[in-house]
Amino acid sequence: MKARFEADGDVIVVTGGANGIGRALAVAAAGIGAKVVICDVDRVAMEAVKAQHPSISCETLDVGDRDAVMKTFGRIEETHGRIDGLVCAAAIQPRHLVHETSPEEWRRVMAINLDGVVWCYQAAIKGMIARRCGSIIAFSSGLAHQGWPQASAYAATKGALIAFVKSAAKEVAQHRVKFNLIAPGVIDTPQYRAANEGADHERWRASTGVGTPEDVVGPLLFLLSDAGTMTASLLSRDLAYSAQDE
Repeated sequence: MKARFEADGDVIVVTGGANGIGRALAVAAAGIGAKVVICDVDRVAMEAVKAQHPSISCETLDVGDRDAVMKTFGRIEETHGRIDGLVCAAAIQPRHLVHETSPEEWRRVMAINLDGVVWCYQAAIKGMIARRCGSIIAFSSGLAHQGWPQASAYAATKGALIAFVKSAAKEVAQHRVKFNLIAPGVIDTPQYRAANEGADHERWRASTGVGTPEDVVGPLLFLLSDAGTMTASLLSRDLAYSAQDE
């Protein structure tokens, strides 16, 4: 059975859209008719994504800055008239032992990975409630359940997001707005490579396998689409095969 998606001019905002999974989704969604706005701090990488399709635009945004999030999302709604889908892919993953983690680094991980999702949700949700439609997706991780050495800050944010999304989703379900999570599994992105050098990479390859950003696009489009008729749910790819047969 083959799955096909049609965006038909839907406006989709992707934070962290300059690289990795966010980038793959932005290109794929634009290719099926969506108007995609990627939000990131990496302006050079965003411009490279924008060049791949005329329906992609970009906004420089630090999701940890609530005021900037509110202004940017307001500008997007003013320009495009609405936000139909929001994919919160922005995240950082520094690796340090807990007892060697500075307060500044800990707070920065919380600000980007957790607070950033909250601020983006707040910025988009009122319009979705008013229109009685919309889909929001946040990213969790298998590390939220199993933990990982030197990844405590990252794992903590991914665990907190499960509780946040499941709670917030139940506040807006009556308005037919969906809020779900995806645990994409181990995906070969620049962030993954920076955090999983040497033995860690080989361990992942030998256990769950290492996929590509494109492997996550289908599940994300499903959650954004009318076919994804669920909310407060966690879609897990913790153990999954790549779309490309090795």
